[in-house]
Amino acid sequence: MAARAYWQGQIRLALVSIPVELYSATQSGAKISFRQIHEPSGKRIAYDKVVAGVGPVDRDEIVKGYELSKGNYVLLEDEEIEAVKVESKRTLELVQFVEAHEIDALYYEKPYYVVPKDELAEEAFIVLRDALRAAGKVGLGQLSVRGAEKLVAVKPCGKGLLLETLRYADEVRKGQSFFGEIGDDKPDEDLLELATSLIDKKTAPFDAGEFEDRYAQALRKLIDKKAKAKDGKRILEEVDEPGGAAGGNVIDLMAALKKSVAAEKGTGKPAKGAAKSTARKKKSA
Repeated sequence: MAARAYWQGQIRLALVSIPVELYSATQSGAKISFRQIHEPSGKRIAYDKVVAGVGPVDRDEIVKGYELSKGNYVLLEDEEIEAVKVESKRTLELVQFVEAHEIDALYYEKPYYVVPKDELAEEAFIVLRDALRAAGKVGLGQLSVRGAEKLVAVKPCGKGLLLETLRYADEVRKGQSFFGEIGDDKPDEDLLELATSLIDKKTAPFDAGEFEDRYAQALRKLIDKKAKAKDGKRILEEVDEPGGAAGGNVIDLMAALKKSVAAEKGTGKPAKGAAKSTARKKKSA
């Protein structure tokens, strides 16, 4: 089944307009989700709309409300909400360009692939892509979709472009409110050198394929096994219990770092991924 475009329109740079299409760069199907089931009947559980002290209510009696304080709401009709929605425009205008490192990772939300809509749009599309790449810049603009306005960043991605929706400033919590109580003490130089050495030993190019979701894999294995069973119910997987920490509960940081560095030197190469590294260590053990 062909992928469905999330948005179709044009990217505008000054007087140049480029017809493009957006496609989601991620897929939700890779995640496992569950439904609540009534075990005796095997049927899915439904949820009724109820009001405390009133009981079940009709759908046409339900309106949207914004909570000002505990139990105090401003009620809004659907027509009122529709009236303030931003008109869905088919143009994304790049109004500013910034260095990629200027945008903190906290602001990035969801990625989309940007492709030219047709062959006629390719020339201008390629010019924009290569100009962004040569300048090392990211283009910023605001995209209107389904009544909402999203802040977005556009940057080169292989032969195409990548558009990422960004969080607005008021959607991001300031880290200092959480980090304020952390002391200003400088670390011991020897400890810092050992930690840095360990980081160097484990440094390698990023490859997401090197990491595996072991929890999702175990869930799928369990689901497949139970699906093949006659009753499809009570089959328990054997789970390996994590081994206890050797040497007591008190860990000497210096000794632990030295031991870690020595272990990395023994491998002769940096670790490529947590899952494969763990597998290697189990095999050698």
